[in-house]
Amino acid sequence: MQATAYTYDPENRSGQVLLDDGTPMPFDAAAFDAGGLRLLRPGQRVRIETEGAGAERRITLVTLQTF
Repeated sequence: MQATAYTYDPENRSGQVLLDDGTPMPFDAAAFDAGGLRLLRPGQRVRIETEGAGAERRITLVTLQTF
């Protein structure tokens, strides 16, 4: 799934992405670390993986979108 980086806190390695429908979705340090990134800037397109459904859905991986 694709999203857009919205916020990123480099100290905590966590933040939020905006899904394509505009819904913000938080990610934690484990999801950020799983993607192998060192930095994330607001506005970057990212690929995310999620697990769960509804209110229990969470991001498990954030990485850069490649074509």
